[in-house]
Amino acid sequence: MEYTNRLKEYGAALTQQEVGDLVKEIEILSAKNYNTDVYKVCYSCIDLTSLNVTDSEESITEFTNKVVQFPIHFPSIPNVASICVYPLFVDVVGLGIGESNISITSVSGGFPASQTYVEVKMLETAMAVENGADEIDIVINVGQLLGGDYEQLANEIETLGVEVGSEVILKVIVECGVLKTPELIRTASLLAMLAGGDFVKTSTGKTGTAATPESAVVMCQAIKDYFEKTGRMVGFKVAGGVKTAEDAALYYTIVERILGEDWLSSDLFRIGTSSAANSIISAIEGSEVTYF
Repeated sequence: MEYTNRLKEYGAALTQQEVGDLVKEIEILSAKNYNTDVYKVCYSCIDLTSLNVTDSEESITEFTNKVVQFPIHFPSIPNVASICVYPLFVDVVGLGIGESNISITSVSGGFPASQTYVEVKMLETAMAVENGADEIDIVINVGQLLGGDYEQLANEIETLGVEVGSEVILKVIVECGVLKTPELIRTASLLAMLAGGDFVKTSTGKTGTAATPESAVVMCQAIKDYFEKTGRMVGFKVAGGVKTAEDAALYYTIVERILGEDWLSSDLFRIGTSSAANSIISAIEGSEVTYF
């Protein structure tokens, strides 16, 4: 597929001024979403994440057990959408979740830098799926994007999509904090969708600057434009920098304002976080909770 030519079918990105104005509007609107119902939706859209250098079978088992036991402690709050871990721990999570409906998300493809051989990325992805991953989060090759090598970048996403298969969700991380400009963020998002990504995701959380409301606005606008042209609904995942219930509600409001209510479920909206979970639970419960 000639991805560069496909990009020409889409209009230009919003300007910095337009993005800034829209963010200001949404920040005002978000106040109405500081409520229990929205916080419960946000919690149900979480990919609860452990991507630490200190992760071990023991720590991931304990982490998984807490997620599985969550409904016992908080029966009125819907549980998280998935547990997100390194590929090495996919089977550990699988053993822990048992018959629950929690999905297993694995980062893959040379996460977080994406700077390894495509054959290694293919093998890592295939092994994660074979071990039980329901969802795969990969990172675009940012160097290729900045160098204008759109064909190679998109072909690699397409190749990894084959390894993922049709039954597993593919999320593509554009690392927006590194790209910075609306033009680059929009281009990366469109390439991810054109190459078959089921979600576009803001960040790995492993760089200095992660998700921002501005980058989320640009990405959601790209998703909207892609949907209007193709009819295919692609999800949005925000990750990196979501630390409070109010942060989560702000991104919920961005999705609501730009994409609409059809996107406001875990099928099409995810929040990749660990630190925000306790804040959201606390906001729902009305008192400080430290569960995770």
